[in-house]
Amino acid sequence: MPVRVSLRARHRNMRMKKMAAPKSSSAEAPSAEALSSRLEELPVGSDRIEELSDTENEYEDIGTITQAEQAHIDYLESVTIPIRDEPETESSKAQREAFEDIRPFLEGNPNDFPLNIFGLPKLQREKHAAFLKSALGDYPSKFAPMDAARPWLLYWSLQGLTALGCDISEYREQVTHTFSMAAYPTGGYGGGYGQYPHLAATYAAVLSLTIVGGTDAYESINRRAMWHFLGQMKQPDGGFTMAPGGEEDIRGAYCGLVVLSLLNLPLSLPPDAPARKHGLTTFLDKLGAWVSSCQTFEGGLSAAPGNEAHGAYAFCGLACLSIMGPPKATLPKHIDLPRLIHWMSYRQCAPEGGYNGRTNKLVDGCYSHWIGGCWALAEAATGRALWNRPALGRYILAAAQFEDGGLVDKPGKRPDGYHSCYNIAGLSHVQHNYVYDEAESGAGSVLLDAPWRWKTQGRYQGDVLWGEDDVVGQVHPIFVTPWGAAEECRKYFEAKEGF
Repeated sequence: MPVRVSLRARHRNMRMKKMAAPKSSSAEAPSAEALSSRLEELPVGSDRIEELSDTENEYEDIGTITQAEQAHIDYLESVTIPIRDEPETESSKAQREAFEDIRPFLEGNPNDFPLNIFGLPKLQREKHAAFLKSALGDYPSKFAPMDAARPWLLYWSLQGLTALGCDISEYREQVTHTFSMAAYPTGGYGGGYGQYPHLAATYAAVLSLTIVGGTDAYESINRRAMWHFLGQMKQPDGGFTMAPGGEEDIRGAYCGLVVLSLLNLPLSLPPDAPARKHGLTTFLDKLGAWVSSCQTFEGGLSAAPGNEAHGAYAFCGLACLSIMGPPKATLPKHIDLPRLIHWMSYRQCAPEGGYNGRTNKLVDGCYSHWIGGCWALAEAATGRALWNRPALGRYILAAAQFEDGGLVDKPGKRPDGYHSCYNIAGLSHVQHNYVYDEAESGAGSVLLDAPWRWKTQGRYQGDVLWGEDDVVGQVHPIFVTPWGAAEECRKYFEAKEGF
């Protein structure tokens, strides 16, 4: 049976082979009537597919394409925005060029991966696991500039591996030892031994210890010192700095509340907290108003008041508010949700299906989590399903998997732990339903208990594009840890009296 292929679709297909015959620069474009008459010469009922242009035999006959490829082409045609702004700008040129690089992966299978029943590349679980495990060993000298990021390198690998279904218990002792050396005497964690504490490193360290779990990992955390460290980060305007004397931004608010909640630390500020001199008594004082001040005219959230809206900061802000209380109460109170949802919706790129992080930026696989992870929180506040899951799943499976393992920003980029972790987390957001339930009980019975009232409600049952082999593990929507790991950590510290 012949397969219909549009000229435009075939012209862009990655398997097109250009013939050697040069085209004269002075040749005039054919008229519409001439093109129409030549199109009529195509044989009807034949399997032969032939490219026609203003130069005879410019393209060789490459035969038919598969039905799966044709389905992908038809899908992309259906979601491609037909309107193009004039004149072309640097942004629109970059977007067009990026899509031309991505298009072959959305239409075909350049990496020759095995395909699932929907004609998309299967999740290359073993390759990705091998890539992430390689990041848990020694690093060559060229990684010296990443020295302060060691907590992140561990977290990204551990979280990615658990989501892929790997047993990471063999790394428990190694991880516990690594962070015992990175702990700062006065509280918090640095990138490594002797490095000053930073809330980003502290967040990654606490999450890594939460993932490996166990008494030794938990007990390696100096909770009293951590409480004092966080007290130094709390600012009189309600926000948090990332380090002593460092920048104040929304990451600090999120990271600080994650640590407070996971470790069951007191909400009252330590006596030596500078913010006490300005009348603040708890870590939550003025925090909601400070997060609110980060919402921009576009509707998204920025790092700090007056900055540009950004996808990662949107997640930090929403997750911070969702730790403070039920999303249905805290989000509408402090955020203009309709404007935020409008901005988030426009971050999903068409026709790629993945997300970008800012207006007029390119699609990037890491926002599979940073924006994709926002939707469960927004839906908990609105009670409505709001986003296109299948489109994101298509992008991750088709365009974000690197041939030799690991996941990427976009085709043409190299894989790394960061993009691997957050692409896999995005796939979990796509595949699983995360629901906030006020009646849900468990850990977090007293302080900052909102994160412990989430539950899973089965798989997404809409227009799925993945098979059983492509399903990844459930991820806590607030902490981005394996389902159940954060609960075990919190329960352990709830059972302890004092520090």
